[in-house]
Amino acid sequence: MPPAFFLSGIKEISFSSAGFYLFIDNQPDNPCKQIVTYFTSESSMKTSDCTPSLNRRRFLATAATAAGAALATAGSSSARPSPSTGRQRNVLLIISDDHGQADSGCYGHPVLKTPNLDKLAGNGVRFTKAFTTVASCSASRSVIFTGLFNHTNGQFGHQHMPADLDTHDYVRGVASLLAEAGYRTGLVGKYHVGPDEVYGFDELISAEVGYQDVKALAGNRDVWNMARQAGQFFSRGKEQPFFLTVAYSDPHRDWKASNSIDFPHVDEVVYSPDDVVVPPFLPNSPECRAEMAQYYQSVSRLDKGVGFLMDELEKSGLAEDTLVIYISDNGIAMPGAKTTIYDPGVLMPMLLSCPELGLTGGTTCDAMISFTDLVPSILDWAGAEGPGYELPGRSFLPIAGQENPAGWDQVFCSHTFHEIQMYYPMRSIRTRKYKYILNLAHKLDYPFATDLFASETWQAILTRQEPMLGTRTVDAYIHRQREELYDLESDPGEVVNLADSPAQRAVLDNLRARLKAWQEDTKDPWLMKYKYE
Repeated sequence: MPPAFFLSGIKEISFSSAGFYLFIDNQPDNPCKQIVTYFTSESSMKTSDCTPSLNRRRFLATAATAAGAALATAGSSSARPSPSTGRQRNVLLIISDDHGQADSGCYGHPVLKTPNLDKLAGNGVRFTKAFTTVASCSASRSVIFTGLFNHTNGQFGHQHMPADLDTHDYVRGVASLLAEAGYRTGLVGKYHVGPDEVYGFDELISAEVGYQDVKALAGNRDVWNMARQAGQFFSRGKEQPFFLTVAYSDPHRDWKASNSIDFPHVDEVVYSPDDVVVPPFLPNSPECRAEMAQYYQSVSRLDKGVGFLMDELEKSGLAEDTLVIYISDNGIAMPGAKTTIYDPGVLMPMLLSCPELGLTGGTTCDAMISFTDLVPSILDWAGAEGPGYELPGRSFLPIAGQENPAGWDQVFCSHTFHEIQMYYPMRSIRTRKYKYILNLAHKLDYPFATDLFASETWQAILTRQEPMLGTRTVDAYIHRQREELYDLESDPGEVVNLADSPAQRAVLDNLRARLKAWQEDTKDPWLMKYKYE
């Protein structure tokens, strides 16, 4: 028999002819007083009833993370306690799915009812210029969890089949880094990245890894049960700080089906198409209005989930020591937003609440935040070490309470795939006044995501052969120039392309050079385009 390993908090990890064993015994405040988890080459993972169902691959990642966390407890890296309470600092990261920035009351929407998001904003900081680096599900989440642009981390598009794209093995997710600093880590809801060994969550309560309790949280839209699962996570192992991600599927498409479900403890808010505010990038058509009303209902359900979740955090007694961040992965699932790097696709809601930092008064921050800044900020809060390679972002915690901090005036975006058939690499730099987009395969027609192509809004445009998609022509949307340059002050809809304007040549040259320098700094594989084209 190979030797057993005895680690802090883990009684035994050993190998035998029957399989691989992790034994955890009599942990304080752990409802699973005795856990034996194992697998054999012939079977799936076996666990006690009080632990999530795991397959062999997930177990290996969990065991490795647990071992790393135990070793780190005895090492130099440790979580930073709160100076005011002496207790450990926690992190609650809330991620919605396809929720555009404008679509909340706290961001000025006149119709949508989002009292819980509004309360979170009123108790903390509302960022007005927070940007995802890519308007695509898996790719965006990979940036959120690793702090690397997706052309660096390798999560070029969707993680699920048929794309089956995964993050590079050398990359280290924020959960694994926090585990080394002694944190318990977990995710409730949508996961959508891989491999597990990179992302390193101790607990995954998600349909995507075969979790069966509460029927996989009804596709991660059963917001009351998601809050209940989070509450159980809060209550376990309070001797350790936690990092928990709660990731909703609302308000992703599938609105008709999900809005028809009678979810527990949710009083659905139903909207009339007549009351919808149609954004400029979409057509003011009956089909669009009907879809927007369905989307609004999904947003309001999401908002109720945030309220349930914050109630659970308060009940746990840990709210005072918890950094709460609310974001969306990308913009609304409509043509002109999701999968593009126009502002409706990448300009995100971002709310931050943290009593320990004194961020409690409804502050507004206009700093241009990139989602590559999330991991450095979380590590800064936790006092945890980085991954051993340079991250492109920086912590926004020192400037979160300032309205107009200096030096936060540009962000970059990088898109390559959404679905596997949707190859359309784009890179961009956005300043406060200008956006420059480099379309690296501009001779291709701009591709449609399956659900966006099938949308009633787009199908009505095709059926009636309408020339416009909101304020943009359909032709300009599908057939793009190699370079796009927009003056965002005079043209916030990004419609008038100034790339060929002699008057803007100096601006164009400056942004070209800055974009290329960023590509070099972040080791963009598409740099070869400069040499071969």
